[in-house]
Amino acid sequence: MANFKRRKGLLFFIGLILLLVPLQASFAEETGQGDLVYVVPVENEVERGLAAFLERSITEAKENGADHIIFEINTPGGAVDAAGEIADLLLNLEIPNTAYVLNEALSAGSYIALNAGQIYMKPTATMGASGVINSDGTAADKKAQSAWIADITAAAEHNNRNPLYARAMADASIDLPEYRAPEGEFLTLRADEAVEVEYAEGIAEDRTELLSQLNLEKAKVETIEPTFAENVARFITNPVVVPILLSLASLGLIVELYSPGFGIPGSIGLLSLILFFYGHMIAGLAGMEAIILLVAGLICIVLELFVPGGVLGIAGTVAIIAALFMSGADPGHMGMSIAIALLVSMIVSVILFKRVGLEKGIFRNIILSDATTKEQGYVSTENRLELIGLIGKALTPLRPSGTAVFEDERLDVVSEGGYIEKDKNVKIVKVEGSRIVVRENE
Repeated sequence: MANFKRRKGLLFFIGLILLLVPLQASFAEETGQGDLVYVVPVENEVERGLAAFLERSITEAKENGADHIIFEINTPGGAVDAAGEIADLLLNLEIPNTAYVLNEALSAGSYIALNAGQIYMKPTATMGASGVINSDGTAADKKAQSAWIADITAAAEHNNRNPLYARAMADASIDLPEYRAPEGEFLTLRADEAVEVEYAEGIAEDRTELLSQLNLEKAKVETIEPTFAENVARFITNPVVVPILLSLASLGLIVELYSPGFGIPGSIGLLSLILFFYGHMIAGLAGMEAIILLVAGLICIVLELFVPGGVLGIAGTVAIIAALFMSGADPGHMGMSIAIALLVSMIVSVILFKRVGLEKGIFRNIILSDATTKEQGYVSTENRLELIGLIGKALTPLRPSGTAVFEDERLDVVSEGGYIEKDKNVKIVKVEGSRIVVRENE
């Protein structure tokens, strides 16, 4: 009997364990216990450096078996082509993902958010104002605007959102006065409005609340931060920084030409050029072919200083400009940046030429600056002033030049006026170096 009771108790204990195991698994699944969540910041301007960072982050999340990726967005927008690259990364992402708007997701930022699996926003966050503009601040042409509107509308439709609001974010002709977007204004949605029109799944005060709403409060969270090299690349590829960097490069190298030796100006110019290509290589914009072209161009320009003709200098300049264009994300912006740098170079060259001349720097080695002066004992021709006043005879007709004899010395002379016949008496009236001027002596 005792054995039966012990067996009965053992069976009851085993049954209880079997009952609790699925319950525990279910609870762990609901709270996200055991899941791995990656948090990736999408901050500041959208450019190719950000796209490279996000590509690296997504790859790392995949390799480490992430169960969810949260993109924390706070950006005023940026380059359309970079936003397109990021959108492609999100559309091809098989891991569940969420865009969490911390403050603003404007312009290209709203396009990135719309391509995420779902959107959550902080209570004070905004999303929209997605009109496309050129790098100089003017409105893009109709073709570019039409393509952008089509892209942002397609992003909304991909996640079953009403495309009207996405279109209103990029098309100011859409009239939505109830959301402070009358005709002529781009739509910008507040967090509560985004939830109302089903553009956001919810509002979360902070990351903890967001994880709770995603049923991931027990998940392990890994935050990915940009490396130093990625931060440098993002800074250097910024559309505002590129023309400044190229101007510094040209300015430093031009000033170095007028400075003795190789000093601070040349170092700054060379460092600026290196930083430009380094940042664009990290961002995936510049390849080895651009670097090879740059090195070849610099070699040609150096050789031009020793080989006359100008061909090598022109070839080197063309090679460097081609390398810059190959490294730029936007040919139009790169062209404007190069034009600014060239303008700075020309202005500085003119100023230095007027104030410094060609007596210093590298020019002193390739330009003859010595002069033969009378003070040093150099005389190109003897100025025989003692001849003035002598009277002689023309040995040849003077028409007006010819030969005359003065005190048994034959001299090449030129008449002061017109024709003088042979054997006429002539008088020397002026001596200018080798030029002896005579007139007929009556």
